[in-house]
Amino acid sequence: MTTELSPIDRAKFVAARRSCDYVESGMRVGLGTGSTAAWMVRCLGERVQAEGLDIIGVPTSSRTADLARQLGIRVASLDEVKWLDVTIDGADEFDSNLNLIKGGGGAALQEKIVATASDRMVVIADAAKEVRALGAFPLPVETVPFGWQTTQALIEETLVNMDVMGRESTLRMNDDVPFITDEGNYVLDLHLNRIGNPRQLSLVLNQIPGVVENGLFIDICDVVIVGHSDGAVELRDINAGTVADEQIDILDGDNIFAGPEA
Repeated sequence: MTTELSPIDRAKFVAARRSCDYVESGMRVGLGTGSTAAWMVRCLGERVQAEGLDIIGVPTSSRTADLARQLGIRVASLDEVKWLDVTIDGADEFDSNLNLIKGGGGAALQEKIVATASDRMVVIADAAKEVRALGAFPLPVETVPFGWQTTQALIEETLVNMDVMGRESTLRMNDDVPFITDEGNYVLDLHLNRIGNPRQLSLVLNQIPGVVENGLFIDICDVVIVGHSDGAVELRDINAGTVADEQIDILDGDNIFAGPEA
């Protein structure tokens, strides 16, 4: 029941619920990865079951694909659908220009590919994800396993000339072994504290041999929906230049919302 959620989960839930208003029958929808995106998938699943919403979902991870199938959402690959009407996903950080850091869940590569293959990207987040400057959240960089330590050294050397406050990088681990992405790659988390020029950093990182992709999403997001624990949501549309405040009912609990996987 939504009334039993923690304040942070209520904020995620209302943002996720409002984002589903961007989805109509017949659409091809990119389905994000992470705790906030899981709420969105559950909200879409509720509409599929209750309203007969007819959509094709393109998941950005195997975890999201499994959840979507469990909820009765038709799932297809990006190669099958070619192009998407909208992608809805969470973010680890966003700034006033709607630039993002994503990839805390280890799916940044698929998330970026799916988002850029969409007419519109809608990001759902709680208010704590907004920052004045990106970089407090570690920046994920997906690398091929071969020679990853060399790639790490090249990244750290490159950071010396970048407008960042920190230059430490760590290999993401899964217990005592390296974390492996769905594409079989490693993730280096860059602890930068502040990124002065995200666009420049993104371009430079992707030129380093061994780097597959980084978690900076620049000029990709169109709308951010910020949820609050009291049911308030703020919609920021970067293209229209508008900001709108709305209220979402968080008291109509549904059995489908038993709580998303992290």
